[in-house]
Amino acid sequence: MKLLIAVFVMICSSVAWSAEKAAPLPAAKAAPAATTVLKGEILEVKDVEGYTYLRLKTADGEMWAAVSTAKVKKGEKVTIENVMMMSNFESKALKKTFPSIVFGSLAGAGAGAGAGAGAGAGAGAGAGAAAAATGGAHSAAPKAEFTGDVKVAKASGADARTVAEVVSKNAELKDKTVQVRGKVVKFTEAVMGKNWIHLRDGSGSAADKTDDLLVTTKDQAKVGDVVLVKGMVRTDKDFGSGYSYKVLVEDASLQK
Repeated sequence: MKLLIAVFVMICSSVAWSAEKAAPLPAAKAAPAATTVLKGEILEVKDVEGYTYLRLKTADGEMWAAVSTAKVKKGEKVTIENVMMMSNFESKALKKTFPSIVFGSLAGAGAGAGAGAGAGAGAGAGAGAAAAATGGAHSAAPKAEFTGDVKVAKASGADARTVAEVVSKNAELKDKTVQVRGKVVKFTEAVMGKNWIHLRDGSGSAADKTDDLLVTTKDQAKVGDVVLVKGMVRTDKDFGSGYSYKVLVEDASLQK
């Protein structure tokens, strides 16, 4: 009798285990699949330098997408590969903020030379397009770069710091106002609504990366200018799309 009961328990356990294995996971717990391709019909085309923006009719409704410059027209059906979604993306060229937009590579004959190259670059193509379009401070080429020796006298006043002091003492200076006098060695204009400046004064060392300070500002400057920067020290700043910085001076004012 005991043997029959034991066999019965084993059979029930086996059936229960098999049913559990076969049963699908509840929809709420299932991980969503990553979308790598977007298909749709073009409803609107907007070309800017280097990029083509497309308003698409897709199976899930209308959606904006951006690809490298492409010769496409309204009514065409397109496929965008290696897509990456971005939220609240601001296009300076179009003077428009998109609540959501997809970046990627246009597949097929409609893709231009730049888009075709991106399509062959693998899954990173969408991220690369997004980074370039958002104008990451390192993705956009500076207008010029100063490569000579730099020696600039330190600013005066209680908030005065050298470039090396700001970089090396960033934890201590976090969220504090500083003044730094230095030479503009790189300048990139109108990226994410700001101008980006690399400042050096001769202090610090290239070996430990304490000789160069990143500054964002609305003011204008050019490579070679000696300027007095006044702004707030920020640390561990992440602008998205892979652009993060250990230390920078944000929203600074410049005096020449």
